[in-house]
Amino acid sequence: MSDNISARELVQIIVQKKKIFAWVTAISIVLGTIIVVLIPKQYLSVAVVFSARQFTISKLFIEPNAGNQEDYMVLGDGDDTEKLMQILVSDKLKIMVADKLNLWKRWKIKDTTFAFHYLRLKWEDMVAIRRTEYNSIRVEAHDYTANGAAEVANTVIAYADTVKNQMNRTVSGQVLRIVKEEYENTLARMKVLEDSLHKLRMMGVLHYKEQVKAYSKQHAKALLTNDVNGAARLQQKLDTLQKYGTAYTTTKDNLDKYSAKYPDIRQKYDEALVNYNNAIPLKFEVEKGVPNEYKNRPNRTLLLIVIVLATNIFALFWLLIKDKMSRNALMRQA
Repeated sequence: MSDNISARELVQIIVQKKKIFAWVTAISIVLGTIIVVLIPKQYLSVAVVFSARQFTISKLFIEPNAGNQEDYMVLGDGDDTEKLMQILVSDKLKIMVADKLNLWKRWKIKDTTFAFHYLRLKWEDMVAIRRTEYNSIRVEAHDYTANGAAEVANTVIAYADTVKNQMNRTVSGQVLRIVKEEYENTLARMKVLEDSLHKLRMMGVLHYKEQVKAYSKQHAKALLTNDVNGAARLQQKLDTLQKYGTAYTTTKDNLDKYSAKYPDIRQKYDEALVNYNNAIPLKFEVEKGVPNEYKNRPNRTLLLIVIVLATNIFALFWLLIKDKMSRNALMRQA
């Protein structure tokens, strides 16, 4: 005997057992109604944003060449949108929003070792972030109150800047530390060289090459005129120059080198400070999430229909299995 059951046989079974199916339908309607009524309402709020251009802030404010400056009013391109999307779906942002709005309690997330796992599962059900055909990003947030849904959508958008700024400050902070150290070392070295040069000048070494030329000329003239005292004084000055001339030249050359370096290191220090202490919004907000008092889900009628159909299908399979077992038993007896 074939195990295959035709559609006609299925209809016959349903007709023969119509009372059973009527009872199953009635019971499933009652129980299904209780279930769908107990499911809490969820409201939807939608926020829409465009990504802004991503660039270093110092290029906008202190870039010496105006032609190279970025236009911060231009909407971001596809790459900028992808970067913003990655931030919006990051786990770090999820935790920030959950902590800020206490979603752990609001969404009844189990306070266990696996709390973050349950948060991610709940987040996938309650929040959807999609890129639209217009290259914007649509944030759809559900919650059990209309105001709560708008609050979640807007907080997700707001914390995108927070996550980005924390990422930036990690890098810009290290850059600032390095540049600041180099800047302070340059100033300290210049101060030491200036102090050394000042001491040499107090000893009479004002400008080594010019002084040697002038004193030598005067010394030769004093010798020609038999000015013994004048020649002795000039020789003393030449001896001083000979003694400290190398130190003066080396110190002056090093000071000139650091003085030439100072404007560049100062500019880099200013840029590092600007990048560390300032931030530009990551996005342009097209629509903020607003409370919508019209319930978005669940669709109770559709859910009730699904429950009733599923229950009847289960009942049909149970009857088919029971009928097959009865036939097998009769065949064994025969």
